[in-house]
Amino acid sequence: MKIETIGRNVAVDDRLRAYVERKVGRLKKFLDEPTEVRVTFWATRHRHSAELHVAHRTGVLQATEETDGNLREAMDRVLEVILEQARRAHEKLVDKRRREGRNGHRWPVSVLEPESVRSGGSPEVVATADLTIKPMTIEEAALALETSEYGFVVFRDAGSDKLNVLYKRKDDNYGLIAPEI
Repeated sequence: MKIETIGRNVAVDDRLRAYVERKVGRLKKFLDEPTEVRVTFWATRHRHSAELHVAHRTGVLQATEETDGNLREAMDRVLEVILEQARRAHEKLVDKRRREGRNGHRWPVSVLEPESVRSGGSPEVVATADLTIKPMTIEEAALALETSEYGFVVFRDAGSDKLNVLYKRKDDNYGLIAPEI
């Protein structure tokens, strides 16, 4: 993350720069790298203002706030506005990915009776279920596997858009099946 701090009619010292870097670090959980941040401070009589401009891979966030207090208070106010914008943009992107996964990508699962396969006759279907295939990362799939009633999760890898199966092995580790089609 590249952070540029500018002061107009105000001196920007190392303590203020460190404060800005620490506060802006909170944006990392919502925004993808590379991120460029420009913070501009200015003062007029009894007013202190801060402007925050954040350019990231999927867009630009910008806000300006004024306060009667000090520069840190102005920075806190403008950062809260930007954090809210970043949170909404992140949720919108995640919801879009999830909606794309709901457009009919279903995978039928059938459970066969073991005796029907061994006896040489035609296999008998005991239970059937439809699984929804959602785009997600491997970490999200591992979390979904913990609550899965089937012992496996079928998903589209969010990065490569390939169909994958994550399953729990007998040794309590996870196995990943990523077929080449």
